[in-house]
Amino acid sequence: MSNQTGVIVFASQKGGSGKTTLSGHVAVEAERAGDGPVALIDTDPQGSLAKWWNARESKAPAFAQVPIQDLEEGIAHLKRNGFRLIVIDTPPAVTESISYVVAHSDLVVVPTRPSPHDLRAVGPTVDIVESFGKALVFVVNSATARARITGETAVALSQHGVVAPVTLHNRVEFAASMIDGRTVSEIRSDSKSAQEVSTLWSYLRERVARIVAAGAVAEADRADFTASVLSPARASDASDEDDFDEIEFPDELGLPINPAMTPRQAPTPAPLPSAAQTHSPAQAVAPQAPAAPRNGHASRWDGVDRRKIDRGPPRGAPERRRAGFGRRGLN
Repeated sequence: MSNQTGVIVFASQKGGSGKTTLSGHVAVEAERAGDGPVALIDTDPQGSLAKWWNARESKAPAFAQVPIQDLEEGIAHLKRNGFRLIVIDTPPAVTESISYVVAHSDLVVVPTRPSPHDLRAVGPTVDIVESFGKALVFVVNSATARARITGETAVALSQHGVVAPVTLHNRVEFAASMIDGRTVSEIRSDSKSAQEVSTLWSYLRERVARIVAAGAVAEADRADFTASVLSPARASDASDEDDFDEIEFPDELGLPINPAMTPRQAPTPAPLPSAAQTHSPAQAVAPQAPAAPRNGHASRWDGVDRRKIDRGPPRGAPERRRAGFGRRGLN
């Protein structure tokens, strides 16, 4: 990790999801990987993480007793004292204290067991994390090897956020390590559980490092912008002021007017027609010619109705008329 301090919060509404177990294991793994010093903060009233730390023989990682109302000041104090990673455990509930802790985090890790109840419980936690715009990572925990529901859980969680590329399986080593204040890596470093924890920390370390680095750049840009706004004189250089002094602006009253720049006068519009001209009779506008007398052949009628007279085909033409429908003759 970089020299900047990262804050990881383990949060989940569901009890028994493994928040306390993963908090202790990630903190110890960070110390073992040389990414310390690491400090632990327990905001759960049950104090499970504090009891685990008191049972440890080693005092690394350190444990900081910080009340929830003094969390911001406590995190700042740990950063000033050179801690590179702060791991915070939270209670299994959705309260105002959870929102306050998430607001001061860099990365929120949500441990989730592959069960329908755990999947239903991640919704409120995701809403809190998204409301503060924090990064979120799901970790499938206490999984059964080669179980179909494990893959289905990862697919369902991927629709709401990023899922860690490593799955922690349900083994007795995790429960046994929490009894005497140790971790699976301290009990047996070559075990599968220890390898899973090591892979998880390698992934979380990269995520936190990118988040902290991006935050440092954004903070530096914000500081430069604030300084330039509060002191505008810094934005201008002394040489620029001299250049402005050398510019001579001509007198506006003595400038000759370029003929090409003189405004052109618009042509005088044609007068509008008067009311009498506008409402002139149609005969005056388009005089109509008188109708021609109908003296042609079509205009004469001898009074005989020939509509029902069938004279047949013209003379010399063959008979081509067809019989009516149903009356055709048989050949």
